[in-house]
Amino acid sequence: MKWRQVQDGPSAVYVVVLDPGEEAVDRLTAFARDRSLGASQVTAVGAFSQAVVGWFDRAERDYRPLPVGEQCEVLSLLGDVAVGPGGPVPHLHAVLGLPDGTTRGGHLLSGRVWPTLEVIVRDSPAELAKTHRPDLGLALIDLG
Repeated sequence: MKWRQVQDGPSAVYVVVLDPGEEAVDRLTAFARDRSLGASQVTAVGAFSQAVVGWFDRAERDYRPLPVGEQCEVLSLLGDVAVGPGGPVPHLHAVLGLPDGTTRGGHLLSGRVWPTLEVIVRDSPAELAKTHRPDLGLALIDLG
């Protein structure tokens, strides 16, 4: 992973480029924690050699994994970073393009980068906290 800060100030902007073979969620979580991000917006494009997106099953209160076991284009990756119990946590959703032109999308659980993932992270001076909601089975941004 390589990164560069391209805008200074209280609203910093970073360009992060992940290398082949890196696991996207792990690397972006490490980046968010290393930079102490507290309220950021994330966008990205690139490709994965394999990935797992998830669909949240309300009854089970957990993500149902939807594996993508082949090369796919990251057509859109959107998300945020907020502070959870263990530190900054990215919440990422992806739309992945498959070789036949169909798509698969959902919460990004994992993605093995190939050949690249180009990420823009826009930070803000605010800090947003995630609070676990037992009634939903999720940690959500708490504005209170």
